[in-house]
Amino acid sequence: MKRFLPVLLLGALAASPAPVVAQTLFSQDEDVIPPDVDRMYVKGMHYLARKQNSSGSWDAPFGTEPAVVGLVMLSILAHGEDPNYGPYKDTVHRALDYILKAQDSTTGYIGTSMYNHGFSTLALAEAYGYVHDDRIGPALQKAVDLILSAQSRNPANAWRYSPESPDADTTVSGAQMVALFAARNAGIGVPEDAIRKALRFFADCQTPDGGIGYTAPGGPDGARTAVGALVFSLAKQQKSAAFRSAIDYLNANPSDEGGYHQYYLYYAAQAYFRASAKAFDAWNAQNVKALASNQLDDGSWSSSLGPAFSTSASLLSLALNYRLLPIYER
Repeated sequence: MKRFLPVLLLGALAASPAPVVAQTLFSQDEDVIPPDVDRMYVKGMHYLARKQNSSGSWDAPFGTEPAVVGLVMLSILAHGEDPNYGPYKDTVHRALDYILKAQDSTTGYIGTSMYNHGFSTLALAEAYGYVHDDRIGPALQKAVDLILSAQSRNPANAWRYSPESPDADTTVSGAQMVALFAARNAGIGVPEDAIRKALRFFADCQTPDGGIGYTAPGGPDGARTAVGALVFSLAKQQKSAAFRSAIDYLNANPSDEGGYHQYYLYYAAQAYFRASAKAFDAWNAQNVKALASNQLDDGSWSSSLGPAFSTSASLLSLALNYRLLPIYER
């Protein structure tokens, strides 16, 4: 997380008066979305659509990075908007076009860092089969191939700032892992051995109290620990000691966000969702209240990482209320 900021340089305003019902594919019970939550979400999406540049990006800071563009696109898809015919279709397609143009046609590398590449690959995976664009499949395959080839050359079997990096950290690696799981959900082949080796890196970075360190088992914080918890859970290891102790760390250190509030929210929402319905409901109630109190009048949220990142990450922390993207399957 120490270099998240420089490396990420890499990542209808009113809601319907009727309660919104979450899709039941990923939930056993129908969950009614409180109108206030949906109003807040729609207000955020409206801001993002209004502020998008004609190129498909957003303004500085960081709004031109493919990772941030991908997160904005994900936040719109996560609300269940029709990306082909709905009111945000132009926003989605401009963002997608921006990401595809940022990809090296030979290597498959997207942007100028593995942060960019990981989040952009995740966006492609979630859009695949949903957004009408024949370019997505080949681009996603190339992006996954690059992630796997970078891992194969890395002594830690994980990832850091570039595909050639000889070392690894848990934040960059988390972005690649989530992208690989999303790509697998989309039908792209991901070797189980690649997943297993990367999980070992996260386990090796875990401290005795369950926290996840940056490059080694030391100096854990909530953001990195939420990343690790999510990775373990996506690998169906919710019953493992590694996952449970990571959740215990998050519970014991609720204000330890690692200095990047919305980045923490993005991962913590998913980690708690996969821990249990009870754990998520308690965390979600606090998150909804906090986000409602600090959403700006124009619909955005602010931070040093810029409004495009801050707003999309905040929305994605609320997106578990809808559970419409495959990556949000419990």
